[in-house]
Amino acid sequence: YSYVYLSTIPSITLVHHYRHLSHGAADCSDIVAEEPIKQYSVLSRNKMPSFAEKVASQIPSEVRMISGCHDAQTSADANITTFQLPNPAGRAGGACTAALLQVLYDRPSIASANDNTSWVEVLRRMRGNLEQQGFEQVPQLSSSRIIDVNEPMTIVNDNPSGVKRAVLIGINYVGQQGELAGCHNDVKNISKYLQQVQGFRPQNIITLMDDGIHDNPTYDKIMQAFQWVVNESQAGDTVWILYSGHGGRVPDDNGDEDDGYDETLIPIDFQRKGQIRDDDLLRYLVKPMRQGVLMTCLMDCCHSGTVLDLPYRFIADGDHYKMERNDDFDMDHLIAVAQMAAAVASSFDVGSVGRMAQSVIQSTGLVEEIDECCVIL
Repeated sequence: YSYVYLSTIPSITLVHHYRHLSHGAADCSDIVAEEPIKQYSVLSRNKMPSFAEKVASQIPSEVRMISGCHDAQTSADANITTFQLPNPAGRAGGACTAALLQVLYDRPSIASANDNTSWVEVLRRMRGNLEQQGFEQVPQLSSSRIIDVNEPMTIVNDNPSGVKRAVLIGINYVGQQGELAGCHNDVKNISKYLQQVQGFRPQNIITLMDDGIHDNPTYDKIMQAFQWVVNESQAGDTVWILYSGHGGRVPDDNGDEDDGYDETLIPIDFQRKGQIRDDDLLRYLVKPMRQGVLMTCLMDCCHSGTVLDLPYRFIADGDHYKMERNDDFDMDHLIAVAQMAAAVASSFDVGSVGRMAQSVIQSTGLVEEIDECCVIL
C-alpha cells in the first residue's frame, strides 16, 4: 500500500489509498477516499509546517559548517608558524584551519561548557587572524538549525557517553598540476587538537591523505568514509569532518543553484572519477545523519561557502550580527519525494489523480506548492 498526501494543490486536499494492480485492482474503481493519515513526518493536518520544521524533518541532525570563504572566493596555503600554533606540523597549512586553531588554542576551554566564547567572537577573531597575515578570506558559519551566534560555541555533544568520531581529509595533489603544500599539515594539526583537547580517540578517526602512508583520498574512499561515519554515529555522538584541499565550481546539473554552479570537493582522482558535488554531500553525509548527532565540518578550500547546502548562515564580515535564513536553500528533497509519488501514481495507472500530481510538479508556477507535499511510501 502507498499513501500520497498532497496538502496544497489549490482548493484540493487529496488523500488516496492505492492498491497495487497485482493485488486485484483492475481499474480505478478500487481507489477510495480516506481520512488523512494520522502520522506523517512532522506535518500537522491542522497547520502548514514552518520552514524550520520542514528542514528538521529532512536533516535530523545538528550540522554546523565553518568555511574559510564565500562561494566566489579562493583560499590559500599559509606559513602557519606565523599563527602561533603550539608545535605545528610543518610550516605550510591552510589559512582557514590555522586561523581557527589559533583561536581555539588561545582559549583551550572554548567549545566546552566552561567557556562563554560565542560563535560570533570565534569567527571574527578568525577573520582578524587572517587579516593580520594578509588574507582577504571571510569566514562563514552555516547550519542546519538557526543558531544564536552570540551564544557559546559548541562543537562537542554534551552527552558524556557519546562517541566522538572524525573524518580528516588532506589532499596535496602530489605530483599533479596545482600541487598544494599544507593540507597534510592541516590534518595533523586538527587531529592533534581533537585528540589532546577534545578527547577524540585514534580508533574513531579515519584519515585520508596522499602521503604514501594513509589511504589515498580518492572519490570512493572519501564517500566510503562519509558512509562509515553516518552508519556508526548515534544520538548523543559527536562528529568532526575536515576537508583540506582544492575546492571547485562546476555548472549546476539539476537547477537547484541560484548562481548556476555546484560547489565541489576535488578528490585526488578527480580527472577519472569526477568531483564531489554539494548535492552529493547533502544527500549522503548531511541528510542521513541521525537525530541527536552533532556534526561540525571545517571546509578549508576554495568556493566553500555553501558546499554543504545548509539552510542558515552567518557571515563574519562585520556587517552581519545574526544567523539568517539562506533564501537560496532549495527544498529539493520534498520536490524529489513528490516526483517519486507521481511516478508511483502513474505506475499504478490511477488516471487523473496521477496526472494531476505530475502537472503540479511540472508547472513552474507551483514549485512552492510542492514544498508543502508529504509522501509516505
